[in-house]
Formats: sequence, C-alpha cells, structure tokens
Amino acid sequence: MWTPTTRAQHSRAGLRYGSDLTDAEWEVLSPLLPPACQCGRHRKWPMRELVNAMFFALRGGCAWNMLPKCFPPWPTVYRWFARFRDDGTWETINHHLVMLDRERAGREASPTAAVIDSQSIKTTESGGVRGYDGGKKIKGRKRHAMVDTDGRALKLQAHSAAIQDRDGAGPLLRASRNRWPFVQLGRTLPQNTAKMLMSLQQTDSCGHVW
Repeated sequence: MWTPTTRAQHSRAGLRYGSDLTDAEWEVLSPLLPPACQCGRHRKWPMRELVNAMFFALRGGCAWNMLPKCFPPWPTVYRWFARFRDDGTWETINHHLVMLDRERAGREASPTAAVIDSQSIKTTESGGVRGYDGGKKIKGRKRHAMVDTDGRALKLQAHSAAIQDRDGAGPLLRASRNRWPFVQLGRTLPQNTAKMLMSLQQTDSCGHVW
C-alpha cells in the first residue's frame, strides 16, 4: 500500500531518467554483477551506466539503436545484455532479489509453495519460434511462469504457443529444481489443473504435492 513514507522511499525524483538506478538499488545490485578483470584492458564504460542503459531500453520499450547519446554506445550495451542473458546473470539476480524481498516481508528466503500459469501473445515470424494456441486462438509464443504465492517470479520459460500447458509444466518444474529445491506444494488455475496433473505426476518423483 502506498503511503507518504513509501512514496518518498521509492521516489525517482532527481534521477536523470526514471529507469536509472538509485544509490541504494545499485548497492544491492552491484555485488551480483561480474567484477572488472584485474588484467588486460580496463573497462571504458562504468557498469552502472551500462545497466542504466539496459533498463532504459527495457522500461521504455525502445530499440537498442535508439538509446540516448548520454548512454554508452548501443552495441556495447546490447553485448553486455546478451552476455548476462546467456551466462545466467539475470537469473542469478532474480534469484537473490526474490530471496531478499521475501525476507524483507518476514518470510523464509526460499519458498515451499508455488503457482504455475501460462500466457500466450501474438508475435511476428521474426525473433524466434512461434506456433498456434488452439485454446486461446493466438498465433505466437507462450510463456510458462512459476511464481511464489505473493507473485514473485521464480522461473519463466518461453516457447512456441503450440505447446500445451500439460506439456510445458513438466520441463518448467525440472528447470526450477536447481534454484528452488524446497518447493513442495504447487497450484494451477482451476481450468488448467486437470490437463496438467498427468504431466506433473510423471515428471516429479520426489514426493512433492502438485
């Protein structure tokens, strides 16, 4: 709930752009990013500016080559973004932030219950695979999401919209075990429960309840 105190705490006033990191946010995020190499050529651009540029593009929904001139060159920004995507840095950051926020809310750092759902969106032929979701009558991609009971994202997987929920749930659960091994109870929306049960029972042999 927003109060005068929380509004002041999360105010973006005084920042260059609303997507820029505050000092407090950077203090949390910086230990999770790769440190500069001790040998070889030094970094030309500060990591904080690179991250600010990434957040500007993602928050504003603009193309990488439309970044303002005050940021580092867009090829450099995108190269670092792609590196974080491919080496798991973004997943590591999300993992730590979820645990920190759960502890802030007075809960155990690692959840024991989760909720699974999916979302299909229309896409063009470019940018990856796509398929037809017969249930929602959408041609594009589908995102299967596993969140804790407060809605924090634990694991997300994107693929063709042609993949049914019962087929996408199993791989999602297996992929989540490495980072969230204590999840023992899962829930889906009522309309998805019946078609997911068979897949979940076949893929989870650890005695977890789904």
